[in-house]
Amino acid sequence: MEKQYDLAIIGSGPAGLSAAVYAKRAMLDTVVIEKEPFSGGQIVNTYEVDNYLGIPQVNGYDLAVKFEEHAKRLGAQFVEGTVSSIEVGEKEKKLILNNKEITAKAIIVAAGAEHRKLGVKGEEEFMGLGVSYCATCDGAFFREKTVAVVGGGDVALEDALFLARGCKKVYLIHRRDEFRGAKILQEQVKKQSNIEILYHTIVTEITGEEQVRGAEVETVTNKEKSHLSLDGIFVAVGTKPQTEPYKGLLSMDEGGYIIADETGVTNIPGIFVAGDSRKKQLRQIITAAADGANCVTSVEKYLTNEN
Repeated sequence: MEKQYDLAIIGSGPAGLSAAVYAKRAMLDTVVIEKEPFSGGQIVNTYEVDNYLGIPQVNGYDLAVKFEEHAKRLGAQFVEGTVSSIEVGEKEKKLILNNKEITAKAIIVAAGAEHRKLGVKGEEEFMGLGVSYCATCDGAFFREKTVAVVGGGDVALEDALFLARGCKKVYLIHRRDEFRGAKILQEQVKKQSNIEILYHTIVTEITGEEQVRGAEVETVTNKEKSHLSLDGIFVAVGTKPQTEPYKGLLSMDEGGYIIADETGVTNIPGIFVAGDSRKKQLRQIITAAADGANCVTSVEKYLTNEN
């Protein structure tokens, strides 16, 4: 007979690993499904994390290892595979993977999200070495320095304002002639003396040696090229949640984020969501970990009511 787990967790970033720790402490038979050959999610590529409570100035990879070791020490099982769909039965859920099927009474979707990239030369090379996708995570490392923010939505405007508080100068680079972000944010940006807006402009290359030292930019109107001397570049052109396999099953917003409050309860009984896949205000390691803990509490309530 096929083994049935109490809980299957999709994803082993901070949300998934936090859920695994809380699930094992709750004595739930738990399996964690990870599509990559390693755990940690986005933090694996973070050069330094300085905002996770009690563990300042830690390398992202090292923090991910600590999270995974904690879950494994408590006995969480790990399976490598990619979930393509979920089949919901009366008493169980079946996860269809690329290489097998897994059955569980409850599921936590902690598949995360990925930052949209610029796709230019130097972006991958300098990721974590001056290229960042999170101003609130990394902004403190650029005090009194010159940086650029690329994007035109609310996040880009908020990032520019946040960075302007501590940076010497902030270039705000946007490919169009007006921002998509809220008008009030636009007005605040325009009032900041150390923010310079570059409309109709795109980044064509990020340059440097051991870390970012500048960017090549070009106007989209007349193809005029120029160079910006920079210490860092913050990419804020959106994120993409890893929720494609669950479309048509779970309720999502227009961006593909699964709709749930802090309990993680979705529109399907027995399926919960934690971390960056969830529609929420702040996507950080600490909020992902909190989501994982909250979800397990919801799972326990669900399983108690079902039995």
